[in-house]
Amino acid sequence: MDLRSRILTYTAGFEPDDPYTPPGASQLEKLADGVGLLLDGDAAEAERRLAPLGLGVTRLTDTDSGRRYDEIAALRPKGEAARWGRLYLTADSDVRWNIQVPHPVSDRDTERLGVRLLENTPSGSLVVAGAHRRAGRSDAADVAHREDSAFHTMVVELQKRGVPGLQLHGFAESSERPYEAVVSGGSAQSTSGEASALADRLDADGLRVCRGWEARCPLEGTTNVQGMSAERRHAGFLHVELAPDARDNGPDADEATDALADLLRTWSQG
Repeated sequence: MDLRSRILTYTAGFEPDDPYTPPGASQLEKLADGVGLLLDGDAAEAERRLAPLGLGVTRLTDTDSGRRYDEIAALRPKGEAARWGRLYLTADSDVRWNIQVPHPVSDRDTERLGVRLLENTPSGSLVVAGAHRRAGRSDAADVAHREDSAFHTMVVELQKRGVPGLQLHGFAESSERPYEAVVSGGSAQSTSGEASALADRLDADGLRVCRGWEARCPLEGTTNVQGMSAERRHAGFLHVELAPDARDNGPDADEATDALADLLRTWSQG
């Protein structure tokens, strides 16, 4: 199974005019139970809890890396649950870090970067949203700012277990944003050693970085609900915004990927 192709085929069809309805409260509660069971090692019971929601648990082996993953995904590609997103968990070790992609396609190439980091770095997990940011009505699918989403529910279950998260975003270049990267702790205005090390590494590699704990940066993610949740639960959280050149296939993107992978390796050792 080609993990990259599986995930990118899923996100490729996302459109801003797609329908989207968030799960109801009882559905989110059942999803939280199922995700928690899988994280705690009970895949059979997790599958039983998730099936009534239209979700399944599948053990996958990536042909390129040989790594194994447990996937939570919709059982039917056209069902309601297909727009709720997906979760990938390493099955070869404890989960020690999490990549979050709340705006796939909308924040172009963040989904590709997320997959690349998952593939190339052991001990991790990936949560990817299931719809374009502008799908549905009234920002219903902007999961970085909504708690009533499968995406948020999955992230919270990881945070409850102390798993630190790296949330990936993208921005368009402009004269008001003379940076290749904006690094922040989201709603937390203080910094961590990992955040400082990441910013320093990006800077040393020639990428201009705005540090949210030192300057008034654009796009710091201070209203990001996953960041707020992480702060309440004392779980690590970094919000990273990248310019187009830092998330495509060029040299800046290679430098950014290497720097982010180093951060994940630090978390793996923690």
